[in-house]
Amino acid sequence: MAFSSSSTCSRAFYHESSSLNAARSGSFEIKGMRIQSNTNPSPLGLSSSIPKSLFVSPFMAPGRSLFHQMREWSFFSALDHGNGAGGDDGRRTSGGGGGEEGDADDSEEKEFGPIMKFDEVIRETEARGVSLPPDMLEAAKLTGIRRVLLFRYFELEAAWWPLGASIRSCSLLRYRMLADPSFLFKVATEVIIDSCCATFAEVQKRGKDFWAEFELYAADLLVGIVVDIALVGLLAPYVRIGRPSVAAVGFWGNLMRASEALPSSVFEAERPGCKFTIQQRIGTYFYKGVLYGSVGFVCGIIGQGIANLIMTAKRSVKKSDEDIPVPPLVKSAVLWGVFLAISSNTRYQIINGLERVVEASPVAKRVPPVAMAFTVGVRFANNIYGGMQFVDWARWSGVQ
Repeated sequence: MAFSSSSTCSRAFYHESSSLNAARSGSFEIKGMRIQSNTNPSPLGLSSSIPKSLFVSPFMAPGRSLFHQMREWSFFSALDHGNGAGGDDGRRTSGGGGGEEGDADDSEEKEFGPIMKFDEVIRETEARGVSLPPDMLEAAKLTGIRRVLLFRYFELEAAWWPLGASIRSCSLLRYRMLADPSFLFKVATEVIIDSCCATFAEVQKRGKDFWAEFELYAADLLVGIVVDIALVGLLAPYVRIGRPSVAAVGFWGNLMRASEALPSSVFEAERPGCKFTIQQRIGTYFYKGVLYGSVGFVCGIIGQGIANLIMTAKRSVKKSDEDIPVPPLVKSAVLWGVFLAISSNTRYQIINGLERVVEASPVAKRVPPVAMAFTVGVRFANNIYGGMQFVDWARWSGVQ
């Protein structure tokens, strides 16, 4: 079934037994079907602006028991000429459609629940006295929202302060928590492990001068926390609902749309309506490398700049023969950028892939603490190895 213009169908239910003869011949009849053409195509380039579903009641052939079962047939990809250009939850699809679309829709509905229409969403929010953020409200009008995602939002926005307020006001956090409820746990794990490891190393390194040089330690610690949040957040999966947010045209508009179509990480799981090609996954590695490198350079400038100012100020008051040379600012920042772009990017991409495998395993689904324990273990080992590797890189480059 394919239409050249945008089409919608009303839900049709077969209730008459008079067409049993038609059923015996191996066919079925649809009652109450209405087709409407829409001369205004969707801005997404889709042939159907809002996915609909068609319900039919098939009958068994002679010699077998007669049953009356309501079955949902998704024909969104058929209206889109099989291109797979969109998903039921508004997530954009990179791969092609085909005969597997029906199975994909079934698996998505099993995982995320049915799509709730705008009036259903409003009914649920009013019953709880909750107001949706503008972006989610717009998505509910355009494509609807999956039931699991909507109810997950209800749970998150009702959380203790400041989490609930952050979920309501910050879309970056909201969409990552909707996609992965353990996102904040992973961020906290990274920050705590890195801070503890850094503190232990600083105490061992500075010895009796630790408190005298506490400002240097504090500056390194604060910059490290910012880097940790960026390392986890930039690779975290996030929910994409509604229409694409990029409306710019020209080279930069095309570049931004291409970056939005990339997966969050190289090993991000595919879901119905959100599939990625090998080229996109490879492109993600280099794209995230650029982002990691930028974060590393900026944080290196800030962190090393603060440390250099403190060291210079102290030495202007009291000099010592044991003072080490002040590290070069720009060279140190470049080292941080290159290290994050190459080493950290590679290691954290692998960590995300391993966490995905463990979280999808039957054992972790039955016993969620298994996945949490794995996250703690693998990130602890990564911090130890990364710290030793950075020291080697710093010595090799002459920064330390």
